[in-house]
This record gives sequence, C-alpha cells and structure tokens, in this order.
Amino acid sequence: MHDDEQHMYEVAYPAPAVRSNADDASGPTLVIAMHGYADAGMAVETSADHLQAALDARQLVSFNADELIDYRSRRPAATINTDQPVSIDDPRLGIQVLRDNAGQSFLLLSGPEPDMRWDAFTDAVADLAEKFGVRNTICLYAAPMPTPHTRPMVVTGHGSSELTKRMVTMDSTMIVPGSASLYIERELADRGRNVAGFTAHVPHYLASSPYPHATFHLLESVKAAAGLEFPLGSLERDMERVNEQLAEQVTESDEVYQVVGQLEEQYDAFMEQYRQRHPQAVMPGEENMPSGEEIGEEFQRFLAALDAGKAGDVGNTGDSGINFLGGSDGQERGGDSHRDDDHWDDDNGQGHVRDEG
Repeated sequence: MHDDEQHMYEVAYPAPAVRSNADDASGPTLVIAMHGYADAGMAVETSADHLQAALDARQLVSFNADELIDYRSRRPAATINTDQPVSIDDPRLGIQVLRDNAGQSFLLLSGPEPDMRWDAFTDAVADLAEKFGVRNTICLYAAPMPTPHTRPMVVTGHGSSELTKRMVTMDSTMIVPGSASLYIERELADRGRNVAGFTAHVPHYLASSPYPHATFHLLESVKAAAGLEFPLGSLERDMERVNEQLAEQVTESDEVYQVVGQLEEQYDAFMEQYRQRHPQAVMPGEENMPSGEEIGEEFQRFLAALDAGKAGDVGNTGDSGINFLGGSDGQERGGDSHRDDDHWDDDNGQGHVRDEG
C-alpha cells in the first residue's frame, strides 16, 4: 500500500471472504452505488440501502471521510436531545461483501460521492478491484428524462459489451458533468477490466421524490448482467403503492393528463425507431428471452450430459439460466432476505480494523 493510501482507507481484519467458496475461479462483481450525483428519484442511494437491508453485508473497506468529504458542502445531520450527548450521522463511504439469495458473493461500494481527491480515490478503488480479483464492475446512475411513468422504465447501458449486451443503449455522444464513478469507469477500462454504467431514466416530474420503479429496474439490470439474485418483493409493493398515487393525480388534473399523453407519444415513437435500428435488443417491458446462441450453448450442454450418462442432471440450467425441462432458476427465496452465515469464512466475522500500511 502506498503511504497516501494508508490515510485514505482501512481494510477490515479479519477480512470477510470475498469469493463464494474456495473453488470459485471467477472473481466477484463490484456494484458502485455512490449517491450525490445523477441520482434522480433517489434510485442509486435506495439501491444500496435495499441491498444492505435485504442481504447479509460484511464491511471490507472503510474510506476516511476526512480525506474525501467536504463537511460544509454536505453537513451531516446532528441530533440534540436535552440531557443526552449529541449524536451525528457521520458519512460512511466503503466497500462491503454481500451474498445474494443463491449464496453468491459480490462487492458494493456505497456512501456519499467524495468531494475531493478524485484521482487518488479512483486509483485506490481500481487497486482494490485488482486486489480482490473483481471480474465485472457496474456503476449505477439515475437521470431525469422526458419519459412518462405510464410506460416501462428504460435503463440504458454503456461500457463493456459483455455487461450491456441486449440492453438499450444511447445512439449518440453526450457530454455530462463528471463524477467520481465516471472516473472509476475510465480507470478500470484503461486497465482492461470489464466495466459498465447503467442509467435509469426517471420521469423528470418525479425526479425529486423517491421513485421505487427506478431502484427496482436498476437492480433487475444488475441481476441480468451479473447473474445475481436479489430479493425485490418489497420494492414491487412500493411500486404498486406509487402507481396508485400517480393514477389518482393524473385523473384529477387535465393539465397533467395532457402532459403525460404527450410524453407517451414521444416515448412510443422513440422506442419504435430504436426497435428498427436494433432488432435484437430486449425492449423495456419485454421478457429477456435467451438468444439463439445461448439456446445453442445450452443444448450442447444437454447433449454432453446425456453422453456422459448424467441424465439425472439434464434439467440443470448451467450458467445461462435456461431450463429445458421448465421451471425458473431465479426465484426469490422466502421473502426479502436470505442470509446464511455458514458461507462466511472470516474467523467469526469480528469487525476489527487494521491499517494496511
């Protein structure tokens, strides 16, 4: 560790196991969900909060807020009680190891976007990604867009084709304000790593309020790209509640009704043009059906299993999630949370911290 990094972060000791098991040859996925930039509908912050609440999370890396955060630009909330010590919600920026519903581990970088030292922070995150053998990195964003809430949510992807294949992409060059996440994207790409950004298109008239639809579809996109399983039932219930509220507001206002109608026409026209340009893309609201290549690969595995005399295993979905004998490989397990501490190999999970210097 460089001297500069000694003051920037600490790695937990003993550190939680990063890989799902000792025989796991592929590295984990790193999901970056820092709030403070491009977070319409609070979708990015809520995505991190939902994963931390629904899954077992173990702290891996803690960044030093004094090195990265300008407290005057984002003053932390302080609670003053008559005869009690003052309590302050200190900003927490760090990386955690989480396990999904299937017991597969992944990393989550969350917390407030740094105000300072972006270059040093970017180098630190990229070095940590290499240290822990990260295979894929996905950065989450949410932007206010002229799209109606009455149409399927659009999540566009940019970056590595391995992570964005069959996603909707923006067929244009855009100039946007920079962010720490975008710096990390550039650095990881320069190092030859798989990295992509997923952006939820939030109706601009809902951008300042929590919008669970954006959170849900961001996490669904991560599931599809990284092969992870997240419990999303509570978000679906939140979506139903918000849909009811929005339906009431639209019916009560002719002006709102007309605006939404115009946005629907623009949305439908854009999607039709996009379908003509990209006939193989999975459009918003459509089921992500396997491609012909994926079906062919699964069929080859099916035949290989027969040849090897493993007819009892022919229903196994393999890596593609396709099951020729029916059924689903991605069902949620009993509610919104699945935690299995037996998978953790972190010497009883104590939260001790040491300076890696």
